[in-house]
Amino acid sequence: MKKILQYLFEHKTLSREKAREVLLQVSAGQYNESEIASFITVYLMRSITIEELQGFRDALLELSVKLNLQGRPVMDIVGTGGDGKNTFNISTLSCFIVAGAGQLVAKHGNYGASTISGASNVMEQLGYRFKNDPDVLNRELDEAGICFLHAPLFHPALKVVGPIRKNLGVRTFFNMLGPMVNPAAPDFQLVGVYNLEMARIYNYLLQETGNAFTIIHGLDGYDEISLTNDTKVITNKGEFIFTPEYLGKRSVIAEDLHGGDSVEAAAQIFIRIVKGDGSWAQNAVVLANAAMALYGTGAYASYNDAYLAAVESLDSGKAYQALQKLINLQ
Repeated sequence: MKKILQYLFEHKTLSREKAREVLLQVSAGQYNESEIASFITVYLMRSITIEELQGFRDALLELSVKLNLQGRPVMDIVGTGGDGKNTFNISTLSCFIVAGAGQLVAKHGNYGASTISGASNVMEQLGYRFKNDPDVLNRELDEAGICFLHAPLFHPALKVVGPIRKNLGVRTFFNMLGPMVNPAAPDFQLVGVYNLEMARIYNYLLQETGNAFTIIHGLDGYDEISLTNDTKVITNKGEFIFTPEYLGKRSVIAEDLHGGDSVEAAAQIFIRIVKGDGSWAQNAVVLANAAMALYGTGAYASYNDAYLAAVESLDSGKAYQALQKLINLQ
């Protein structure tokens, strides 16, 4: 690792193959925590290149536990995290609204590294048991329309670096990798990014997959549609900027999106919203993200049609039923 660090400290970058090799070695336990922390820190001080990110992704996918969802078209809604906004679990809530609308979801998530409650924190608090058994996960898809894929169970390297990421408490390139390594290889993705540079990189990488994708970036720094400002949206078909009024009928303020100061508080907020008892602002933000995800499947003639489907899922109780069915299967 000393040679690699010295190379990187000279402002040089890794080739795709070298990046892959380093992450394979990290996963194999060849480096100590200090070495890994130093390596991660390099990418906090300079931008990661597309080649480096591709190499890291290659390594994670090579080592990953494979998952066969029997060819069914699934969706993932995921933010890279690391925007420092401490919002409630918008992406995960949106997944249940999408599932309630009839689109199968394979949600990929992890514990929060730079936030109080990541997707895995809140799902665990709600009573979900993490697993990587394809038979059980397929049953969850059959009965609830959604399953949850806890990243460390599918990616050994993430297990190795988890405590280091938590101790650092800031976003790292592993935040960037999460949406790229969903073991279900989803047919549809809504990916939230915290800056425009990441949006550019994801656009390049997701174009390569050939699958339908939507990248979103709140122009005031959110990795989701926040309705606090305009949202940049990038899809296979081009780039657009939408106002809060277009996406969610009105704008909201940052305080409306606070995620609570503990995992328990985050779970309470989650339950209120998925039951349809959230505030107007909370509901509007979740509905806008779910609507954009549904629209990205190509199953709706317009964004407004997708928005109405999201509203129906929440108001009819179908989103909450999806959660209940999922938890009852545990």
